[in-house]
Amino acid sequence: MKKFEARTLEEAYEQASASLETSITNLEIEIVQHPSKGFLGFGSKNAIIVALLKDQNSNNYARKESKIKKKEFRIEEVSHKISQNSNTPTQHTEAKETPIVHDFTNDPKIEPTEDIFGKFYSKQEEYATIDKIKIKHNVDNVIEEINENVNKLFATTCFNIDNINVSKYDDETVYIEFNGEDSALLIGKEGYRYKALSYILFNWIQEKYGLMLRLEVAEFLQNQEVAIHNYLEPLIESINEIGYGKTKYLDGILVHIALKRLREEFPDKYVAVKTSPKGDKYVIVNEPRNK
Repeated sequence: MKKFEARTLEEAYEQASASLETSITNLEIEIVQHPSKGFLGFGSKNAIIVALLKDQNSNNYARKESKIKKKEFRIEEVSHKISQNSNTPTQHTEAKETPIVHDFTNDPKIEPTEDIFGKFYSKQEEYATIDKIKIKHNVDNVIEEINENVNKLFATTCFNIDNINVSKYDDETVYIEFNGEDSALLIGKEGYRYKALSYILFNWIQEKYGLMLRLEVAEFLQNQEVAIHNYLEPLIESINEIGYGKTKYLDGILVHIALKRLREEFPDKYVAVKTSPKGDKYVIVNEPRNK
């Protein structure tokens, strides 16, 4: 039995297959530890498995099979013993059984449950419908609560960051800004930590307060807006000339920045986010559908 460790289970399986020089189907594999990405890149865990060849247990199977063969019975012997037992008189065969008659007239009546279950499921559907309705809060009334909860959440992290600024961006959006010595570490390589942080905060604020989020971390969002606006300038000129166009494939927050900028520039056109068959996103600008 050998132990293998890799970033994913698939890689660990491949290591086991290559090390033992056989197909994965010929291995007995036990997962010791499932992989984990952790939180914002911290606390990640690799996949750990132990594997051995199935052929190594063939001797055990042979022993079990031999034990079963020793316990096999001949049908003739069994049938002969049964016939002997059936011909032997016993006290039970001589005694006559008295039939038992049950009187159901005095049993308690059971009410039908269709109405009970009907009311239960209709109530469940009612609660599910209520859960889907997002109650939009007034931004001014919830800013203080959001500010307290966000600062409480990040007070115990290992990052050295200043007091988190939570304020009103507009009537539908909460603005959250991270600054401080380690605030840039929250961005991560290619912005992957920023995306994770934005995803977590947005889902919480949208679910609980029905509001949108604008997240700024060490001027990352501002720099991204400047970069995407510079990219969109020649595209906007082209759309003004021919009437339509689309962006290149954009990732994460860049899609939303481009969408907002193009909708501001072309309020009378059809501007929307599209997804390619591979899952890449881009923004398209075209003539209105009603024309």
